[in-house]
Amino acid sequence: MKREERPIRANGLGDILQGRFAIIVVALVGLFIYWQANQKEVPFAPGKKQLNTMSVEQEVKLGEQSYLQILQGEQQQGNTVLCADEASCTGGARELTETVRTIGARLEKAALELENEYREKGYDMPGVVETFNWTYYVVDSATPNAFCLPGGYVAVYTGILDITGNYDGRVSLDDISDEDKLAVVMGHEIGHALAHHGAARMSTQQVLQIGQMAVAVGLGDMSAGQQQMVMQAFGVAAQGGFLAFSRDHETQADKIGLDLLVRACYDPREAPELWERMGEIGKGERPPEWMSTHPASETRAENFRQWMPDAIAEYEARCGPLR
Repeated sequence: MKREERPIRANGLGDILQGRFAIIVVALVGLFIYWQANQKEVPFAPGKKQLNTMSVEQEVKLGEQSYLQILQGEQQQGNTVLCADEASCTGGARELTETVRTIGARLEKAALELENEYREKGYDMPGVVETFNWTYYVVDSATPNAFCLPGGYVAVYTGILDITGNYDGRVSLDDISDEDKLAVVMGHEIGHALAHHGAARMSTQQVLQIGQMAVAVGLGDMSAGQQQMVMQAFGVAAQGGFLAFSRDHETQADKIGLDLLVRACYDPREAPELWERMGEIGKGERPPEWMSTHPASETRAENFRQWMPDAIAEYEARCGPLR
């Protein structure tokens, strides 16, 4: 009896490309090419690159909008933005605000010097410092926080002043008698803005969202359970990559902040102690470092110790001997 002949089907890649899986492959390859094509040098971090699809002008505009929203939100919650009204900017409010603005001005000047130094060494520096609209306010809130949004919009919360000051469990004007630790915090936050970390994070999140959509479309022929498993795996992988990416940003900002610190003639030796204090405050409540957006405080303190010999040498060359 003659055997029935059946057409030979292609195996391997031929079969794969006939299914929806091809959508995932094509989309992810396209995203990879897009990712690589939009890698840009990180200002103030020689040798580092990151995805960034935003212009400085876009950053400044978004930073201003977010800054106003945040400060208005704080006021609505009953937290006073000190010196938001110049008529009421007196006494302790003025002293705190002027201290923060003085530190900010010194760090800005240091950033401009560092920018010019890198430019003289041949690095492509786009002139971020003079483009930003530097603005400083103090928020009267128990939250231990400080930030610098894209565009140079800085806020310091009074809740962080005890940590950077006397560390005696209460906030007072005595906490700003020594500005070095507060300058460490502000230098770090300004470092994020100078390096365009906000723009890089937004650009990365957009790419991850597109990748997630492509994967979801490509899973159309799978059962609901299979789709859920694949999407969870994609989400875990993406989140792990994003956390590592975020921790790298924190380390970059620490180093940039330290570079600014010594050029502004603030004592760099205060940095490790500050992060040791931060570690004491969050002890027992922190996730493992690999699950966190920030390196462990102990890791950060150790990084500063490794950078310290060069930082002290730079300080003393510019500012005189440390005591």
